Amino acid sequence: MKKNMGNIDKAIRIVIALIVGTLFYTDIITGTIGIILLVLSAVFVLTSLLSICPIYSILGLSTCPLKNKK
Repeated sequence: MKKNMGNIDKAIRIVIALIVGTLFYTDIITGTIGIILLVLSAVFVLTSLLSICPIYSILGLSTCPLKNKK
């Protein structure tokens, strides 16, 4: 698959995942909502590491900077 995530997008997803993980492990968010948010955070980290967002692909979006083609 073609990469469709820029560095800022990846950084934002990682920061959100770290915040949710910290809130979960300090018992600020708990229960079913906490588990759902933790799974969503794992997806954020995975998509950030791969630089591919399936939803962006479906919608035809990309946050990658355009490279000059010569």
